[in-house]
Amino acid sequence: MRTIRRLIYGEVLASIAFVAVGFLALFFFFDLVDELQYLGKNAAGAVSNDANTYQIRHALMYVALLVPSHFYELVPISVLIGTIFVMARLAQSSEYTILRTSGLEPWRALRLLLSLGAFFVVLCFAVGDYLAPAADRTAQLLKARYQGRITVGQTGAWLKEKQTYTSYVVNVGALSADNEMQGVRVFEFDNKGLLASITQSPRARFARDDSWELDNASRTEFTVKAGQPTATDGGRESARISISSINSFRWPTGISAEMVSVAVLKPERMGTLDLFSYVRHLNANGQSAQRYEIEFWKKVFYPLSCLVMVVLALPFAYLHFRSGGIAGYVFGGVMIGISFFLLNNVFGYIGNLQTWQPWLAAAAPGLLYMAISLGAFGWLVLRR
Repeated sequence: MRTIRRLIYGEVLASIAFVAVGFLALFFFFDLVDELQYLGKNAAGAVSNDANTYQIRHALMYVALLVPSHFYELVPISVLIGTIFVMARLAQSSEYTILRTSGLEPWRALRLLLSLGAFFVVLCFAVGDYLAPAADRTAQLLKARYQGRITVGQTGAWLKEKQTYTSYVVNVGALSADNEMQGVRVFEFDNKGLLASITQSPRARFARDDSWELDNASRTEFTVKAGQPTATDGGRESARISISSINSFRWPTGISAEMVSVAVLKPERMGTLDLFSYVRHLNANGQSAQRYEIEFWKKVFYPLSCLVMVVLALPFAYLHFRSGGIAGYVFGGVMIGISFFLLNNVFGYIGNLQTWQPWLAAAAPGLLYMAISLGAFGWLVLRR
């Protein structure tokens, strides 16, 4: 059994690596071509010869930093295509028939491939949760250094936080290449829902003690006092507005750098724990978290799709091929992988629009393909 395991694992791993490298090279080329339009431009968008000009080495570095994200997306597809190719080739050359006569029964073959799929589950989770978010964030900051700041829309990102006696609504215009916030506005409301103060700053930084440091801040405070009752007005309230400038203003908050990154960057590029913390933050402050909950559950279920892919590839070992017929089955595997990738994205959008249960919207493509793979396994392997 050790010899069979070594044979199948070696063939499958080599095939999956070849497929993954081919896809990554294709994505690298497309990304690099897309970046050529920005060469020779600075942050202002004008042509310049300064050291801050976006050059070919910066484009190559940016595209290289996107490779982990592409690899995370391509792992299940590569596992499917690579495993199908090996299983079909073994069946075509009658090697799998010899393995079956040597004691490789269907359930043992399934356990063999599931063990290999578990390795790719761990690899996919590690890349998608640690390597890809860090590399993508570095890529965005690198591009912002030469092409401008990172922002979302015209108004920036909006966040909300409830504290003991007050609540805050925060607007962050953009993130700079140095991971500093630009165009920050903090709206403070009292426990009655009345606006208490507005603090504005052109630049803010994340401090280590769960606070923000706002530079050159302008603070506007609104106070309402009840007047003494008189015979004419019965105690009319008086409003007072005070404006002050503060060189350095410290604002204690639980809104971390990761939460701001989630609001400004794409949520699918964040780690599972960061998304979970942000979802809890949104729920605690009465905000809609449907989109981020779906992305969180997609992060949980997507690596498990590697197990679905190896189960889907096993029936190809029990087919009978004619000469040259293997290419058609490999092409079918490519189409199945692409359809799974598209369906995974479509279900996410539909679940967000139709307010489905987040875990159901994220798990539906995997469950559907699992049913198909088990059906194919039962029909082609167990019944024939």
